[in-house]
Amino acid sequence: MRNVVIYGAAGNIGSAVAGVFARQGDLVHLTGRTRETLEAAAERIRAEGGKAEAAVVDAYDEAAVEAHADAVGRIDVSLNLVPRGDAQGTPLVDMSVADFTRAVTNGATTNFITARAAAKRMAAQGGGVIVALNSGSSHGSPMMGSTGPADAAIDTFVRNLAMEVGPQGVRVIGVWVAGIPETLTVEKLAAVNPAIDEAAVEGILANLAQLRMLRRSPRLPEIAETIAFLASPHAAGMTGTFVNVTGMFPS
Repeated sequence: MRNVVIYGAAGNIGSAVAGVFARQGDLVHLTGRTRETLEAAAERIRAEGGKAEAAVVDAYDEAAVEAHADAVGRIDVSLNLVPRGDAQGTPLVDMSVADFTRAVTNGATTNFITARAAAKRMAAQGGGVIVALNSGSSHGSPMMGSTGPADAAIDTFVRNLAMEVGPQGVRVIGVWVAGIPETLTVEKLAAVNPAIDEAAVEGILANLAQLRMLRRSPRLPEIAETIAFLASPHAAGMTGTFVNVTGMFPS
């Protein structure tokens, strides 16, 4: 049984991935800032026969992440899904400095803190897998505001960390996902683009489907299974790279 730590675990992606890991027999450690949502997610896993623990952990707090890692002990898989405060929908020339830099700083900070905590312990134990997730917008996505630069920072960090900890048996891998239908709600999109309404969401979903090579958007269960696969022994030869589950631009 592996110990899987998921930061930002109570959201749609976190809950779905946690369910896959739990069904594989792993003990899933769900972390985030809101105990109620974490406990609800853990209880759903337990109700299905899986093993899950919930803990309030601020993934921007070095001491909190280190203390939780110590409490968990062995960490076999670490996955960061923490929101970064992205700002989208505004031309870059009209964007404030604060809106542009927030996601870059936040994304680099939380991924560094959680990956560092995992990498130190994985190196000592002789192996483990660190997974980071972003949208792949560093390739170029107009009107995506701070998302592209934030993604680029994480992409670079993943590659460099993988090269440093690879000799100790630690894999570091990234996943690109964009526009998962189950996560594209008015409430969530309005957090990064206040102009969003129901009609706009429907338009975004239709437009995304047409942009994808398969003319459909990857669904949440497909994303979750891909992440679990990358953290499994079946993907043991993969590190320092990114798996494109957007269905759009070539990786």
